[in-house]
Amino acid sequence: MSVETGLYGLAILGILLVLRLPVALSLIVVSFGGIWHMIGWNPAFFALQSTPYTFVAKWTMSAVPMFLLMGFVAFHTGLTGGLFSAAKVVLARLPGGLAISSIFACSAFAAVSGSSLATAAAMGRIAIPEMVKAGYRPSIAAGSIAAGGTIGALIPPSILMIIYGVITQTSITKVFVGGISIGIMTAVAYSLVVLLIAWLRPDVVPRRAEISVENPKGAILQVLPIVALVVIVFGGLFKDYFTTTEAGAIGALGTILLASLMKRMTKKALMDSLMETVVTTSSLLIIGIGATMFTQFLSMSGLSGFLAKSVTSAELSYYELMFIIVLIYLILGTFMEPFGAMLVTLPVFMPVLEAQQISLIWFGVLVVKLLEIGMITPPVGMNVFVIKNVASRYASVVQIFKGVTPFLIADLILVVLVIVFPAMIIF
Repeated sequence: MSVETGLYGLAILGILLVLRLPVALSLIVVSFGGIWHMIGWNPAFFALQSTPYTFVAKWTMSAVPMFLLMGFVAFHTGLTGGLFSAAKVVLARLPGGLAISSIFACSAFAAVSGSSLATAAAMGRIAIPEMVKAGYRPSIAAGSIAAGGTIGALIPPSILMIIYGVITQTSITKVFVGGISIGIMTAVAYSLVVLLIAWLRPDVVPRRAEISVENPKGAILQVLPIVALVVIVFGGLFKDYFTTTEAGAIGALGTILLASLMKRMTKKALMDSLMETVVTTSSLLIIGIGATMFTQFLSMSGLSGFLAKSVTSAELSYYELMFIIVLIYLILGTFMEPFGAMLVTLPVFMPVLEAQQISLIWFGVLVVKLLEIGMITPPVGMNVFVIKNVASRYASVVQIFKGVTPFLIADLILVVLVIVFPAMIIF
């Protein structure tokens, strides 16, 4: 054991990430080098040889490609295209109704895709032009979709939550339930922001806009099949009728059958969905393999136990510890993508959380929320750049960052509430 080697490893990892070396490669290189330095070439090579299998050959991991396939098929076949129109039928009469409709449409899309970027891209193409046409300031129109897209990783099936559950050996179903709570609270908080802006600045968000939905009944009926499928998949999961993997498989198969029955399934859509599923799954798995090796390295070095003892001996209060953790994630979110930020930090934070007896279910939900805030914070808010790509004619990157600012404030208030009142998540 060598705590000093563990500290050097953390420092080298930080340098490699700043130099923009891929997260997975950084984790593997540091872990392999650290184990080699401490106990020799053979154990290091054995870790490199065995870790990929031990990480990937977990039954729960098969849920990742299943839920990804479900989302990609729904996206490429247009099954979720009517969500915005359906939301308008219900919510358009409210002040700022178009923005609120787009936020709740993002929430519904999230229940199929599980991806922030896919949610922002899909809703941005549909909703931003309509909001600008109705008199919304382009910055707030784009900002509301960029922020609404972050709900994609909060509402199940959240791929971030699945990976978190596997890494921490926590019930994915329970983390999913907590994700529903934080997802709904986020959508409500964003809607309150829109209502407040409409009340204070009607020149930015119109209190009333001329909104018409052709065939409102048809708009509702169009999305009922995919909504029914989501209810069946997650109803069965939360009632313990399905495991996480079975829920993903049923969702993927159900989406393919539904698209085929509605005559929306084409060879191109299926091939695109399969290819994107393979590429995304592969990238997630290799990062997970690197994180598992990094956990082994920290454990061998004794740094994990050292950090836990240091926090205990420092007698940090719950709020002081949470302040440090929140600050770290907010900083990492400004330049790292969510999966990398989560998997780099979990091996360090896990022993500290266990020493402080903090619920891993609650912490998983909090971490995903913090990571999603990073998706809209400068300078590398990925959702902002996705919105810029799909709505470049309406707003610049600077304008979109300005538009997400009030939603960021709402996010930070929500994080404080979740820390002060953990029962909001784990009730």
